Amino acid sequence: MRKGDIVALDGVSLSVTEGEIFALLGPNGAGKTTLLRAVLGITSITSGSATVRGIPPSDSRSRVGVGYLPENHRFPGHLTGLGLLELTGRMHRLDRSQLDQRSEELLELTGMSRWSDMKLRKYSKGMLQRIGLAQALMPDPDLLFLDEPTDGVDPVGRADIRQVMTRVREEGKTIVLNSHLLSEVETVADRVAILSRGRLMKVATVEELTSRASQYEIEAEFGNTLITVPDEVGKLVALSSRRLVVELVDPIRINDLIDNIRMKRIAIRTVKPLKVTLEQSFLEAVAGDNEEASQ
Repeated sequence: MRKGDIVALDGVSLSVTEGEIFALLGPNGAGKTTLLRAVLGITSITSGSATVRGIPPSDSRSRVGVGYLPENHRFPGHLTGLGLLELTGRMHRLDRSQLDQRSEELLELTGMSRWSDMKLRKYSKGMLQRIGLAQALMPDPDLLFLDEPTDGVDPVGRADIRQVMTRVREEGKTIVLNSHLLSEVETVADRVAILSRGRLMKVATVEELTSRASQYEIEAEFGNTLITVPDEVGKLVALSSRRLVVELVDPIRINDLIDNIRMKRIAIRTVKPLKVTLEQSFLEAVAGDNEEASQ
């Protein structure tokens, strides 16, 4: 799809599974917010298609049972926190008893009960994010879109919001999360889509993105013992008196290496697959796109 003369999203094709937290990662300008806005019908799609539970964004029914917290939201400053939730509830056609019940539950859930009667214009950025999350949850949505939900929130607040997201998922609901905090995504997300320059670079689970299944670290009392790795097993990456790192042709060959070490009467303390951070995996994916663009 295009924004002016710029292709904002180019050949992006993905699907989100019910009951998961699906995260969008990418540099500024990668198209993450545009993707959310297109799916929600806020931005028109110039080519291609999108559906929410099989319904296109042009049909208002696609937004029934959907909650949304936009990035850089602007709520009416004259409203109180409770007033914002009541207004949101009325827009979703909740009756009085539902309004009261949901407002009380969500103020408690987001830690905003103490400030429910304070005007929004007096809220800090972190408080606005919390009450924004509460309003997104007001209709008890099956699908929740969160665009930078912890932006400007202190570490304790971020942990609280992550806990809310985890609880929502445990209720069988789906969250599509856009966040620049990679550590946050690594903690809560089930799957991740990496975008760069409007293109989809990779979709994988957090486990897949952070594992280096072919590399293992073995801690043992090697001393000065010579350790060799046959070509059909893999290659030696590093070796010291107490640590060995090997890259295997196939992960199952770790058993061959362990057998070889034991035959030398070396005591093995630990064997573990090596992992990388989500940040490292993300930077590798984006770097590959930058190299391709420069050629």
